[in-house]
Amino acid sequence: MTEEKIETIEITEETAGERIDRILAESLYDLSRSFVQKCLKDGKVLVNGRPVKASFRPEIGDTAVFTVPQIKAAPALPEDIPLDIVYEDDDVILINKPKGMVVHPAPGHAGGTLVNALLFHCRDSLSGINGVLRPGIVHRIDRDTTGLLIACKNDRAHVSLAEQLKEHSITRVYRALAIGHLPQAEGTVDAPIGRSERDRTKMAVDARNGKQAITHYRVLEEFPSYTFLECRLETGRTHQIRVHMASIGHPLAGDEVYGGGRVPFVTQGQMLHAAVFGFTHPTTGERMTFEAPLPTYFEEIVVRLRREK
Repeated sequence: MTEEKIETIEITEETAGERIDRILAESLYDLSRSFVQKCLKDGKVLVNGRPVKASFRPEIGDTAVFTVPQIKAAPALPEDIPLDIVYEDDDVILINKPKGMVVHPAPGHAGGTLVNALLFHCRDSLSGINGVLRPGIVHRIDRDTTGLLIACKNDRAHVSLAEQLKEHSITRVYRALAIGHLPQAEGTVDAPIGRSERDRTKMAVDARNGKQAITHYRVLEEFPSYTFLECRLETGRTHQIRVHMASIGHPLAGDEVYGGGRVPFVTQGQMLHAAVFGFTHPTTGERMTFEAPLPTYFEEIVVRLRREK
């Protein structure tokens, strides 16, 4: 059975003039562009009340209403997709996720996800707490964010890791490239985050309805127009680092959703890498910390910026 969900997107200065299929795919980050294009062809998208083609370029102030088909979830299927496994035992598996990989199936991403790969690799050894579409998944990182993500092989481990996330005792450190120069070498952004009232597909700082969100940052290196920095999460809200950095006027390079999209190099989304993940092992009680190096594309851009100093 297919249901429908209505998404309303206001066209801003950042998105005006772009193709509507690209705007929708990037605003609704869990939908593929091919899925959006099919919906456009089927008349599921209206701009200012009129159906439009995928190539349509809206203007500032236009409103797009997207009727998104919601298909009843079927169990995710195993797929033989290579995984960069950083650590694995009978309880947990830690993956270094590549750019462009969605964590779990969603409309437009029925396959090719981390979950599909985990189902093939782990067989029946994944926790079932999050259901048939997200077995083993305790937390997630965005499609275009690279780096460390942990999955659980049994419900006991899942409960333990979920509790550690709730208590903020898991260490999560990211490397990022932000636009401009930050006001100080170290700082904290303590600003609640909630669903944007203007664009429900995005998150925003919201003092009235948002949930507590705290990000600590430290400058690692400055370039003429960019800053390479480290961000440590105290909380874990959706898009937290991306929203917090944009809120202080320094969006992440390549982030077309939150204002950092216009850069002179190819990023394929925000330059954000989950570099360090530390947790207490659910069985042994041992504190374990792992680190993943910057992906090649990120390292090459940093090297290029150093040369241009």
